[in-house]
Amino acid sequence: MPVKQAHREYREAKRQASIATTANLPKQSKNENFLVRWAYDYFPVLAAVLIVRSFIVEPFNIPSSSMVPTLYTGDFVAVNKYAYGIRLPLTYNKVIDVGEPEHGDVVVFRYPQNPKIYYIKRIIGLPGDEVSFSQGKLSVNGQVVPSEPVSFTADEAMVDQLYTPVKGSDPSREWDLSPQDAVAVARNEEQGARYFQEKLGEHRYLRRYLAPNLLGSEYSNFLQQPITHEGSWQVKVPEGNYFVMGDNSDRSEDGRYWGFVPDENLAGKAVYVWMHKKPGLSNLPTFSHNRSID
Repeated sequence: MPVKQAHREYREAKRQASIATTANLPKQSKNENFLVRWAYDYFPVLAAVLIVRSFIVEPFNIPSSSMVPTLYTGDFVAVNKYAYGIRLPLTYNKVIDVGEPEHGDVVVFRYPQNPKIYYIKRIIGLPGDEVSFSQGKLSVNGQVVPSEPVSFTADEAMVDQLYTPVKGSDPSREWDLSPQDAVAVARNEEQGARYFQEKLGEHRYLRRYLAPNLLGSEYSNFLQQPITHEGSWQVKVPEGNYFVMGDNSDRSEDGRYWGFVPDENLAGKAVYVWMHKKPGLSNLPTFSHNRSID
């Protein structure tokens, strides 16, 4: 092949390659511009959400009935993440002191026996406190927590969620506890429930007890929380720890059973119920039960 022809073919091939590259530039540029615009538009939003959830307010869902009547299964609560100090994500080290937990605060915390699980209870004992229960009276540092019986009618729709329907393990039975039976049992239990208004610290709230004949319910194994029994006990809260209980005293597995909550496990203070959703995909959320948490 003559040198001139080879050189001419080389230049033509180079020109075609240049044209192809140029033709592709607008598409590449368009994709790059889209990614840049997306990052520019949405990164601040994502960063703001992360900061808010990590340091300011985070939503939590109530999975059980241990805090009835203050909180019901299906409530979504807003938790003040900085109420007890600013903590770093993942390590949970406190970097800024803002405030300290107080008697009666409703707190969200990482369950001491499994930190991946979050619990919500009420603080009864602060570090160094002596907490006792005797003859139906709760005391903190020798002072009986003011408590008086009150007449209280619970929301029927909320009561219906106290028990969870359970599918039958026997193939010949569709249900061990059907939805209809779960509602009937819950309403029967509520008829024997007793409510007392307590005042602890700056908080006034209702505590729920069950009639003695209901503590041995044949459906106890279907409860969302284990049955507990009234009895005398006394604990001293170690430094750096807190003693917590559920407001639904006879249906709460709390500090009486697994001990104390270390300070570093506190996630924040529950302050507001902003939504409620009955369990089940077919049930829509409602905002008619929104309320502050005392």
